[in-house]
Amino acid sequence: MSKWTTDDIPDLAGRRVIVTGANSGLGLRTSLELARHRATVVLACRSAERGARALATVRAAVPDADVVLGSLDLADLASVRAFAESHPEPLDVLVNNAGVMALPRRTTADGFEAQFGTNHLGHFALTGLLLPALLQRPGARVVTVTSMMHWLGSADFAAFDDEHGYHKWPAYCRSKLANLVFAKELDRRAPFVSVASHPGYASTNLQQAAPRMTGHRTRAALFGLLNTMVGQSDAAGAWPSLYAATAPGVAGGQCYGPRGPGQSRGAPRRVPTLPRAADPELGRRLWELSEERTGVSYDALPT
Repeated sequence: MSKWTTDDIPDLAGRRVIVTGANSGLGLRTSLELARHRATVVLACRSAERGARALATVRAAVPDADVVLGSLDLADLASVRAFAESHPEPLDVLVNNAGVMALPRRTTADGFEAQFGTNHLGHFALTGLLLPALLQRPGARVVTVTSMMHWLGSADFAAFDDEHGYHKWPAYCRSKLANLVFAKELDRRAPFVSVASHPGYASTNLQQAAPRMTGHRTRAALFGLLNTMVGQSDAAGAWPSLYAATAPGVAGGQCYGPRGPGQSRGAPRRVPTLPRAADPELGRRLWELSEERTGVSYDALPT
């Protein structure tokens, strides 16, 4: 696995993939490589303008790409339902990639804290609503993108309701731990492979989005400098997700990330994660909370 590159991705002709947050960064790089290897790719994007630019980028790089644009706002459960209803076709791979990081206290359209609501609850709902499409494909996979920061996440997931004790970085870490716990619990329940991946420290616009949003130009510039000095490229950051989505022998319930120092960079491999993330009781509690908050149940799963 240490020598794995995107050249090792098999021919994906006939396979259909949805990538959330495909308008830039890791999502765009993931979509580009999947299209280059002949998958049918749905770019699930919140912004129609940025999505159209991403679509043009993929088509310019892969002129014969079978790629379409879909409208998806993970911070709005009505949008999640509409997207799922408009994409009922059999689905081979779902890459739950989109995310926000270290935002000031904000809420989604449904009143959830924005980081937990977008990063976890939106993807929980989307995956559940796409179950009929996934169950039509033998060997289907769901790849949910977490972060190295999950190690610092609190397992008190209901704490996202606390309006008075909000701190943006702990909230982000909690949402990324939820991504990992969800991936493991889904693998316990589903007849297909569910795995997690993380990009290490990848240089994308994610790090600078929150400072720009709050007008902290100096902080945004510092993150940009740090990205240049420390971060690996967004193309390399997409490798773990691509490996998890396409490589033979991927083990369900595991996490794939960079093999370099501190899981920060390098070729993908299976990586250790916070041991508590594998606790079935924690997975059950998160699952029940998620069903309650989103109103999405996984009744389509075989019993």
